Parts: sequence; C-alpha cells; structure tokens
Amino acid sequence: MYKVLDKDIIEMEIVPNIPVPRRGFPPRVELSEIVNAVLYKMKTGVQWEYLPVTSLFAERSLTWQDVYYHFRKWCLSGIFYRCWTGILEKYRKRLDLSSVDLDGSHTPALRGGQGAECQGRKRRKTTNALYLADRQGLPLAMSEPVAGNHNDLYDIEVQFEVVTATLENAKIEVNGLFLNADAGFDSKVFRSACAAKDINANVCFNKRNGKVDRDEHFDQELYNERYAIERTNAWMDSFRSLLNRFDTTTESWKGFNYLSFIVLALKKFKIKKSK
Repeated sequence: MYKVLDKDIIEMEIVPNIPVPRRGFPPRVELSEIVNAVLYKMKTGVQWEYLPVTSLFAERSLTWQDVYYHFRKWCLSGIFYRCWTGILEKYRKRLDLSSVDLDGSHTPALRGGQGAECQGRKRRKTTNALYLADRQGLPLAMSEPVAGNHNDLYDIEVQFEVVTATLENAKIEVNGLFLNADAGFDSKVFRSACAAKDINANVCFNKRNGKVDRDEHFDQELYNERYAIERTNAWMDSFRSLLNRFDTTTESWKGFNYLSFIVLALKKFKIKKSK
C-alpha cells in the first residue's frame, strides 16, 4: 500500500499533536495508522466510502466512518493547524524567507457547501483562498476560505491578518519581509496592510489603475522569482482531494490544506536532514 509519509515520521511529527481523549473509548488502532489513512485519502482523492481500510491497517481495521470521524474531530479542534505552526517553528531555520510570495487560488467545489459560489471565469462553484509561500515554494500559510464569487482583495485586511498570524504563531518575524504579489493585489488597502506590519510589498502595477506616476517601488527582478508559488500550486495539486474540493465544510477543507503543508515540508526537511 502506498504511503504518503513514513510511519516513524507520522509518529514523531504529527501524533504528538493529537491529544488523548479524556472521555469515551481510546482508538482501537494506532493513531499513526489513522493519520496514514487520512493522508491516503488526501493523496488519492478516493471517496471516503471507498477507502481501502483493510489494506491501510496492520492488524485491527477501522471502518471508513471511523476514519472520517477522527478526521472531522481533528479538523474541528484545529489540530492540523497547531501541528503545522509547531512544525514551522521547529524547522523555521530551514525556510528561505529572503522573500515570500502571495497568491490566490480558486478550487472547484464540485459538491458546493460552505464558502462555495459560482465563479464566472471557471463557470462553476469554487472556493477562493490566499496562500503564502517561501522562496523555495514551500507553503507557509493560508487565509480563511471564501466563496469563489469574491476576488483576491475581498476582505483583504482581515485575510492578510489571518495569513501573517500563522507565521507569528510559529514565532517567525514578519516585519522586514519582502513580499511578491501580482497585479490583482495592487490596491491601497493591501499596501497599507503590508506597511502596518513593516512588510515590503513588491506588487506588480495593475494597468486598470491608470498610467499616472506612482511613488511605490517595484523590483522587476525580485518579482521574476515569483514563479516559485506556481510550483507550490503544482505540488498541492498532486493531492487529489485538493485539486477538486468534495468536502462541503470549510473546516475539512482547511484540514486537508494544512495536512498538505505538513507533508510537503516534512518530506523536504527530512530529505535535507538525512544528507
């Protein structure tokens, strides 16, 4: 059976973040096996009811309903987010923060649900979220998912606060960062939000804002490095449950996103560590 992460990595980096329940019966199997089943679902995009549970568990097998129950419980309690900020803090020296990239991404929401509305360009319901990546293309943070009929600047002050708060919770300084963003973020509100946190916004000028002289500095050479976030999108699209959204709740959607951050980072960090 294909494994997204090795069992020892799951046990060292993810399982310690899962609290032992104070009430009820403890899981009948190892937590690492449940996490592995969720990762398999995220990677393959298989429907929950077709999860090959007999192959995913060593001795005693859970039903797909049991796996989904644990996944939903962990999403609602924010375990994957806390796990991610913990990993960011632990491995922050391995990040390349010489500059960061911000971009929005519309994901088709094939079953609708929370935070899903029709997006004209894609002609279907989508969910929109902002993603921040480091110079290597490793995803760092995401905003709250919003309905796809909103553009990237929708509620940008609040959403940017959510993104930067993830770094701050991981004890990563945001002041002084150089941030690349495309012309869709060329607005006074966004630039002010960056300035309030002492972030250097390198935003491509939007032609729709006119050709008048602008005081804002724009570094084309630095902006050319923004290709890294397109690589980030490609890495995340390799997880079939992220390529198309089937889960109807935003908490489950965020859970899969933070799990993908964890997998991408741990694979890179562990490879570097073994050299």
